[in-house]
Amino acid sequence: MPRCRPAPGARAAAAAGARTGGGLRVVVPALLGLVVVGLWYLVSVVVLEPRRQFILPPPHEVFLEAFLDGSSLLELLGPLGTTARVALTGLALAAALGLTLAMVMSQSRWVEAAIYPYAVALQSIPILALVPLIAFALGYGFGSRLVVVVLICLFPIITNTLFGLQSVSEEMHDLFSLHGAGRVVRLRKLQVPAALPATFAGLRISAGMAVVGSIVADFFFRQGAPGIGLQIDVYRNNLDGEMLYGAILLASLFGLVVFWTFGWLAHLATGAWYRPPRR
Repeated sequence: MPRCRPAPGARAAAAAGARTGGGLRVVVPALLGLVVVGLWYLVSVVVLEPRRQFILPPPHEVFLEAFLDGSSLLELLGPLGTTARVALTGLALAAALGLTLAMVMSQSRWVEAAIYPYAVALQSIPILALVPLIAFALGYGFGSRLVVVVLICLFPIITNTLFGLQSVSEEMHDLFSLHGAGRVVRLRKLQVPAALPATFAGLRISAGMAVVGSIVADFFFRQGAPGIGLQIDVYRNNLDGEMLYGAILLASLFGLVVFWTFGWLAHLATGAWYRPPRR
């Protein structure tokens, strides 16, 4: 039987739609960014008195002071490297632990019933309440920062991956049962591929949270190399608005890069067969 091929007009319309969607993904954020910068100028130059502009310096002053001055940029990049190392290491540990727990829970309802409530409870506890316990157990160095990042990142990875592993239809499970597939084969060839979109969604959420967790940890665990969070605290105490906002913008940019990287990896892993629902 000959295959039904889409009409040339349909292919052209699909290609045009893809180009339009790609353009919107660039144009709309750029326009919103211009609006934000305009509002920033409005507040800084018009609303605030000159003697209070240190609260919100104009964007061009932040850019000139923090990014075009070589010594100031180096002052930011060193701590950012420390923050990146803590965030990425903690995210990797959280991913390894979260994926393992999710796969184990997906194979046994008893294990899920035993572990999942504790994961929810751990997510519900404010991280500030755990800081004294972490400091008592591990001190105030690199290890304590890692624990904070892992605790913040763990729950989205577990939840999304477990949802993906359990979302396989009964018909597909029956098909694998007809072929005599065991638990390991079923997990490896059916559940894990089906869970990839949800897993990467959890990783993208945790990627942004890892940066936040690393910055939060800098405020409490100050031994070792300083991170960008400690620099933010120093600039805040010194009322150095230009460097303060420069550090915040640089940390935000790093978070976006990590988030987009996981989006790119998700496209590489699932782009050939998975299409998100149209909006």
